[in-house]
Amino acid sequence: MSSKFFMSDSESSDSESEEELIRETRLIARISDDEEDTKRIVRSAKVKRYEELNTVIKNIRNYRKNKDLASLHSSFEELCRLYTKATPVIEKEDGGKVPRFFTRCLVELEDYLAVVWEDKDGRKKMTKNNAKGLTTMRQKLRKYVKAFEEDMKIFRESPDDFDSDIEPDEVPDAEVASDEEVEEPLVADAFKKEASVVSESREASVKYTGGGDDDDDYSDWGSDGDSSSSESDGGGTVNLRDKFLKKTTAQREEDEMKKKARSERKKEGKPAKEGDGGWETVKKGTVIPTEKPKMFGKDDEISVKTVTNKLNEIMAARGKKGTDRKEQIELVHELMGIARENDLGQAIYIKIQYHLIMSIYDYTPSSSDSMRPDLWEKALKKIEEMLEMLESVDDLNIGEHITDETENLETSPFKVHGDVVTIIEKMDEEFCKLVKACDAHSNEFIVKLRDEVKVCKIVDRMLHYQERSGVVPDICRIYLRKIEHVYYKYDKDAAQLARKEESKTEVTSLKMMDKLCTYIYVRDNTDRLRTRAVLCHIYHKALHDCWYEARDLMLMAHLQETIQHSDLPTQILYNRTLVQLGLCGFRHAQIKEAHNALLDIQSGGRAKELLAQGLLPQRQHERTSEQEKQEKQRQIPFHMHINLEMLECVYLVSAMLIEIPYMAAHEFDARRRMISKSFHHQLKNSERQSLVGPPESMREHVVAASKAMRNGNWRVARDLLLNEKMNGKVWDLFHNADEVRAMLGRKVQEESLRTYLFTYSHVYDSISLVNLSKMFELPHATVHAIISKMIINEEIMGSLDEPTLCLVMHKTEPSPMQSLSLQLADKLYNLVENNDRVLDQKPFFQRNMQGGGGYRDRQQKPWGGNSNRDRRDGQNDRGDRGGGRDYMDRRNQDRGGGRDYLGRSNAGRDMGDRSDRGRDYMDRRRQD
Repeated sequence: MSSKFFMSDSESSDSESEEELIRETRLIARISDDEEDTKRIVRSAKVKRYEELNTVIKNIRNYRKNKDLASLHSSFEELCRLYTKATPVIEKEDGGKVPRFFTRCLVELEDYLAVVWEDKDGRKKMTKNNAKGLTTMRQKLRKYVKAFEEDMKIFRESPDDFDSDIEPDEVPDAEVASDEEVEEPLVADAFKKEASVVSESREASVKYTGGGDDDDDYSDWGSDGDSSSSESDGGGTVNLRDKFLKKTTAQREEDEMKKKARSERKKEGKPAKEGDGGWETVKKGTVIPTEKPKMFGKDDEISVKTVTNKLNEIMAARGKKGTDRKEQIELVHELMGIARENDLGQAIYIKIQYHLIMSIYDYTPSSSDSMRPDLWEKALKKIEEMLEMLESVDDLNIGEHITDETENLETSPFKVHGDVVTIIEKMDEEFCKLVKACDAHSNEFIVKLRDEVKVCKIVDRMLHYQERSGVVPDICRIYLRKIEHVYYKYDKDAAQLARKEESKTEVTSLKMMDKLCTYIYVRDNTDRLRTRAVLCHIYHKALHDCWYEARDLMLMAHLQETIQHSDLPTQILYNRTLVQLGLCGFRHAQIKEAHNALLDIQSGGRAKELLAQGLLPQRQHERTSEQEKQEKQRQIPFHMHINLEMLECVYLVSAMLIEIPYMAAHEFDARRRMISKSFHHQLKNSERQSLVGPPESMREHVVAASKAMRNGNWRVARDLLLNEKMNGKVWDLFHNADEVRAMLGRKVQEESLRTYLFTYSHVYDSISLVNLSKMFELPHATVHAIISKMIINEEIMGSLDEPTLCLVMHKTEPSPMQSLSLQLADKLYNLVENNDRVLDQKPFFQRNMQGGGGYRDRQQKPWGGNSNRDRRDGQNDRGDRGGGRDYMDRRNQDRGGGRDYLGRSNAGRDMGDRSDRGRDYMDRRRQD
């Protein structure tokens, strides 16, 4: 038997061809193994477009379940855009037939929107974005489905039929069972080949490669177990081609399970060998070192000086671009641990703790954003630790006035450079940001507001420390922080002391505010602290009904003259104080003072913006994003707000109690001034309405009460102001609600009495005070006081007859016809005077030039034989002959505070004098 190494030429060529075939097959198998992880799927344009549409439809169904109408609207617009993009493919592949799954989506959307739109209660509870999305999408869908009406009609007739554009064998089990969810986009079967070709090619390759009898040749292909495993794994020539074939649902699920298993194996990682450090997962980007750089060397000496230098080195990077804030906090924290390990003393601990707190504050990049809750809790904890350190060391002084050169951290007395009051102020600002960042009507707001107890305790501890070892400027600053946490809070014990009632405790907020504010008034040298302290002091006194003290303090401070030069937060505080002063005056029945205090805030309709309780839309121009951000930063937290509806109601009621009697007294006065524009605006709006129903809102109640009061129906006016609806909206918000309601009812009765006298006094010769007292249900002393005051102020012409208890009218007031006649005479007189002035101001009068009637000759030959001075003298003579003052003199006196109308004969004589003046003027013109 010849050796296998000695063969003929034919045998050698056959062996070479076999080796090439084996090499190619191995290459193909290797390629298939490498591509097992990344499978390629070639899809047609139709498949791609349908998958995009199905993905959006799936999102639409999810949004419908979640009732997210805003996202549903955006997904619907995306669906319309994708269908427009897929239209050419549908025209080419399906002949323009609309896919049934697309029609199904439109029908479901239309039905869903119809159900949601009919639910009116649900629409009222929607958020603003959902309501807007519902309205917009309903309009767009009604326009869009007009092009698909026929397809939708056919679909509604047989909605359960199978979708015509999807093969039945490709539908997943979940979709056959329910049409609610689309698990996978369904596409047509592509690239499908006959299985016989695959089997034949496999048999041919096996026969060809396995024809040799020698075991060594066959060993190159591996054992039977290897071949079977490779075939089962999908290797070989057949599997490479099968990768481009569409797989069934079972195959797809199996592939997904394999991918999940591979991803889990990758996450677990390979087992580390002995002696290896193991695998370490790193982030993308820059390589992070496994070990942090050591703070000090192994043999370095750790002392106060070296720790201070290292701290200055760390803090030198503070605020620079590219500085890792989190790493900076960790480094300072580590430095604190090193200092404690080496027991370097409390002074260096306090210095490191101070910089650690400032690093925590710097972690938030934007000044307008609030701190993270975990950082906020950490900052509070570190501040409390620092206060404990400060309180434990008696011979330590910390302040901004200590420079780095004079700083002493090793020997007593210790001196540390730092401003601890700034830490407290920053903490207070961050607390306000945290409270403003959350919704005021949520539980989160209540949880955040509980931290104010911790903040106030920290402020109190710092206050006691500064009183013990601080300087005057720092004491004034911490006093102001304490004042700003107290001034807007109502204290029942303080209110009882203000009413001269017995209180449970002697130390009240009023006494504390007096102490803190007095110290700032005396010791502070900056205008800002003193201004804010006096405003908070006034606010607190007004809140506790100390009306006269608060009013006198406001007048003595002269803030109204200089407040426009202050910063915006101080101006906002001034507006809040003025409003609170007006509310206090209203509670004390000081109606005019309350109206004057609230006038500037309420007249422009910008009370919400002036009190920093919200933003109003700009009419002329819109705010930029930067301006809006700054405005939001100036807003005050919700728990410090003043109720705007209560404020407007108090203003309108005060204006009503002043304006209605004034309108009745000056009904026929042409020069009647307007006291409250906003009140007149509400009255005019009510008069323009053709049909006025029962009042519903607060404004409508006040307007209806004004009309009733003007007609003398004081009971109706009182009932319109004091009822259950108004009590719930306004009056119950006052601390002493019962007293306010009693005061308001009494003021309505008194002002109704004044209005009645102004309106009907010309009808009576005398009026009984007893009848007036019964008519308005007022005590006799009150009626007597009101009428006496009116007579003293010359508001009515009359006198009191004490024996008969009557008001005797003097009939000095003109009748309506006389008032109109006097107005006409006044206007004619003004017209004549204006014409005289126009003629006197002309430089050259061109009429009668030939007779020397120029401007220079007017002094020699005056018109009518009298000069201007003679005319005025003649008027004075006529006024003297008339036996009374001129009408204009009487009007001037009236504007000065009183009215003194003459009798009917004098008024007629005065009108005759004015007609004589008119004839003199016409005579002069004819002579000219």
